[in-house]
Amino acid sequence: MTERSSTDTAADGAGFLDAAALAEASARAERGLAAVREGLGKLGISSPPRILCATKTVDVRVINHLIDSCSLGLIGENRVQELLAKWPYLHRDGVEVHFIGTLQTNKVKYIIDKVDMIESCSSMPLALEIEKQAAKRGIVMDVLAECNIGREESKSGVMPEDMDGFCDQLMKLPHLRLRGVMTMAPKLRSEDAYKEYFRKTYEIFVDISREKLHNINAPDPVLSMGMSDSWRAAAECGSTEIRVGTAVFGERIYPKEQQTGA
Repeated sequence: MTERSSTDTAADGAGFLDAAALAEASARAERGLAAVREGLGKLGISSPPRILCATKTVDVRVINHLIDSCSLGLIGENRVQELLAKWPYLHRDGVEVHFIGTLQTNKVKYIIDKVDMIESCSSMPLALEIEKQAAKRGIVMDVLAECNIGREESKSGVMPEDMDGFCDQLMKLPHLRLRGVMTMAPKLRSEDAYKEYFRKTYEIFVDISREKLHNINAPDPVLSMGMSDSWRAAAECGSTEIRVGTAVFGERIYPKEQQTGA
């Protein structure tokens, strides 16, 4: 990959913080990641979940700091355009990049060769487009079936009662590899309140893992659930991957062009 300067990075929008803000943001992220790791350790879970850092709006140089200095090995992006802007500058050796946001079918072609997993496989039209684009490149794309466990109209995902049939259809697509389940619970006031939804998702995950994923040549099944306000509850309910952004990076800092709507 061609070496690009920090000036180029900032000009492309992948890096937008000045030197002082960058140092502060990097230190904050390092503390945040350490706190989540420590918190997981204190839960006393024999197999704690992996930590995916959700890097939406995060300066790529802050992400690289965590990769280089803190052994961060898993990141997730929500937006196709932002992923593409950061892509040339990410220190990707030994790092998994997942797509975790709502994905439009017409955007699949832009990321199909840039991510290791699409966690938000939420419909058959999307699955078929992933299959089409993966077939063109001769690859098999790992996916998670997204479950709308809260039955929220504002969110994508498959209804709980339809997950079994949806996963059956996914497994018929030769260029997709179903690895497990992802969910985003409704916004609630306390971590304990989340557990009702996480327990239901875990039951779905166990059934799918037992009935459909046991004979796939793949690493252990993935249950991606729990975010910055709910990761402890998710870990206690069987999550194998938590997606944390604010808990690591603090409140989102938006580039000026996003703040002005440009």
